[in-house]
Amino acid sequence: MFDVIIAGCGPAGAMLAAELRLHDVRVLVLEQETEPVSYARIVGLHIRSLELMAMRGLLDRIVENGRKRPAAGLFAAIDKPVPTGLDSTYAYLVGIPQPVIVDLLEKHAAERGAQIRRGVAVTGFEQDDDGVTVEAAVEAAGGAAGGERLRARFLVGCDGARSTVRKLLGVGFPGEPSRNDTLMGEMALAVPPEEVRVSDKRFSIRPAGAEVYRVVVPAAEASERAEPPTLEDFRRELRAIAGTDFGVHSPRWMSRFGDATRLADRYRAGRVLLAGDAAHIHPPAGGQGLNLGVQDAVNLGWKLAAEVRGWAPGTLLDTYQAERRPVAAEVLENTRAQVELLSAEPGPRAVRRLLGELMDFDEVNRYLIEKITAIGIRYDFGAGPDLLGRRLPDLETKQGQLYGLMRAGRGLLLDRTERLTAGGWADRIDYLADPAAALDAPCVLLRPDGHVAWLGDDQRDLDDHLARWFGEPR
Repeated sequence: MFDVIIAGCGPAGAMLAAELRLHDVRVLVLEQETEPVSYARIVGLHIRSLELMAMRGLLDRIVENGRKRPAAGLFAAIDKPVPTGLDSTYAYLVGIPQPVIVDLLEKHAAERGAQIRRGVAVTGFEQDDDGVTVEAAVEAAGGAAGGERLRARFLVGCDGARSTVRKLLGVGFPGEPSRNDTLMGEMALAVPPEEVRVSDKRFSIRPAGAEVYRVVVPAAEASERAEPPTLEDFRRELRAIAGTDFGVHSPRWMSRFGDATRLADRYRAGRVLLAGDAAHIHPPAGGQGLNLGVQDAVNLGWKLAAEVRGWAPGTLLDTYQAERRPVAAEVLENTRAQVELLSAEPGPRAVRRLLGELMDFDEVNRYLIEKITAIGIRYDFGAGPDLLGRRLPDLETKQGQLYGLMRAGRGLLLDRTERLTAGGWADRIDYLADPAAALDAPCVLLRPDGHVAWLGDDQRDLDDHLARWFGEPR
């Protein structure tokens, strides 16, 4: 008997497993693929994701395996400098190969005690008042498959855009199918290297290692099934756009991605939940997909753990959908806008030029970058000061950087008055009295995801909010 079974060991599934293990939740991760993803597509970790990695002690490992670059040109690839006033210690982007970040997060989960089983696919489930019975197909030697029944208190589908869990749950996934597909791969070329440093707004060929180049080219037709491309597909599309196929050969990997845009009708049905691409898909404009899924996982992890451990307030788990689904809806909207701005048609190109002029105003540039990098998010916690519901930057405290104090995944009461207390919530809340902390409030209560749940100086009011987010006192 497990507390939580997670279907899918991509970034969202692995991060969620690690978050649950911070609270000693018994976690099993089932991954259909027998081997980790191997294609070396570069993904970008944005500011908010880097902050969350710093909170969990992962940032140094990620930076060591990636490459820093300025957080500029993220919105529709409009070339503007990094805006001033980005309120973060981590105001940059880290480009990192997708297999590397997946491996780092999977190891992070395993180090904390999550069980991860590859070659096991969720094929069915039934839920009742006490838990979920999961049907799993196990790949055996020789290609044979065996069946297995597993039991858990909750099931979370982190199994991607074509999520089996979502389909079996009967949750709608409305939106628009892919209209434009893009082929991406790494391969050798037959022409001299100096002749292939070619790019325009529709395709690009860039060096990706010794005698290997990353080729990105749009496909003439979209495929809702996202079937893997062939080398002949690359040759045909390159000839159509560039007039030559550059002699591409010997591919290391090839993939296809589209601009389908869909959002799950709901993120929870009873004891089954959805996160990551199982809950939302959108075009890759702005590089937000992986970040959105990881941030789902951190939002859900402590709430689901609270439910398992028995101290969650009655509506806490429902706040996962209430907070994260509107964020995903906004991402879908901004990617729709970016796709239009990347069009070669005269109308969108005129709008792009106008927006480029507006982005010369620092406030506009900063607003769009904060939207893409998710540091502008404010959850609706009710009426209150602007800081309420927002994430708190990584302040310096008398015990070191703030995020370094949050690695256990607990709440934190940061008190400048030195007279408030976490009282009966001390088993769920850490306390730090620091009169010199650079806060615009006497005291703040942080949730485990770093968002401000309360600020003020009244103990009774604080106790009410502690109960709202962290249940009854011990």
